[in-house]
Amino acid sequence: MASTPDILAPPASVTRTVARLDASLDATVPAKRPEDNILIATWNIRVFSDLTKAWETPEDTSPLRNFADLHYIAAHIRRFDVVAVQEIRGNLRALRYLLKVLGDRWTFLLTDVSGGHAGNNERLGFLYDTERVKPSGLACELVLTLGEGPAKVSRGVIDRQFARTPYAVSFRSAEQTFTLVTLHINYGDKPADRLPELTAIAQWLANWAEREFGWHHNLITLGDFNIDRTDDPLFDAFTSTGLTPAPPLATLPRTIFDKPGKQHHYDQIAWFTRGSRDRAVLNLECTAGGQLDFTEGLRGDQTLNTLSWHISDHYPLWVEFGVPR
Repeated sequence: MASTPDILAPPASVTRTVARLDASLDATVPAKRPEDNILIATWNIRVFSDLTKAWETPEDTSPLRNFADLHYIAAHIRRFDVVAVQEIRGNLRALRYLLKVLGDRWTFLLTDVSGGHAGNNERLGFLYDTERVKPSGLACELVLTLGEGPAKVSRGVIDRQFARTPYAVSFRSAEQTFTLVTLHINYGDKPADRLPELTAIAQWLANWAEREFGWHHNLITLGDFNIDRTDDPLFDAFTSTGLTPAPPLATLPRTIFDKPGKQHHYDQIAWFTRGSRDRAVLNLECTAGGQLDFTEGLRGDQTLNTLSWHISDHYPLWVEFGVPR
């Protein structure tokens, strides 16, 4: 029986690929500057669960994701202070090996698996750089209360809890406190099936932001909202209570399968702006943002579909916030 290779001793080919990725990322993502910026990202990593414990995946072996892929995923994640990750599954093998690659300064917070068919055995989580950010006390799943309570959702909007319960964690960095709320809207059989959850989360966050107004905390939502276009009812529901998507991300494709001019807007990073009544608005300045296209550096001669099982079908999205002086 072959022994499991050491994931911290990659072959030269993997080391060279990581070096190429690093050079590209150096030119794309701002450097981490102590007390000066905060870098936040969101990434739906396709079926992030089990993996093949080898540097190359043998033919007819499942899953396709292997040790080399985790080094490539880690090269992207370590560029940021906090990364919200969707599609972590019940099996945490890939996550645990990813943490080994990221190193001791990285750790995670995550939910239990979501039950039921619509929950898809998924977890929501945050990976974060402990030398840059610290949890500041709050960690909770968002539970709906229909028509009552301080974070109520209007009756008739939704008749059940979220299929995958949104997850909120507060962090502190550079003397700034910010609460991140990540979610993965249930895709459903048709676009209209997503409307109740999108409307409910917009109302829930607006009511919560009004409760937080006096604390001047930053409230940011990020994740996979499964929004098709910026001119459809799903986007209108998402923005109906004043949530403003990060401007630098407006026109960027979200998945590796998007065609020019026909890109989706599934993944979002958004917050309330100063025009949104008595709500906790962002006191951080969004100074940059973008999407990380890993296809050119990692596709090689494989199909996009195959690449999506090794890395993901979604691109990571990121924003940089400047810290007020």
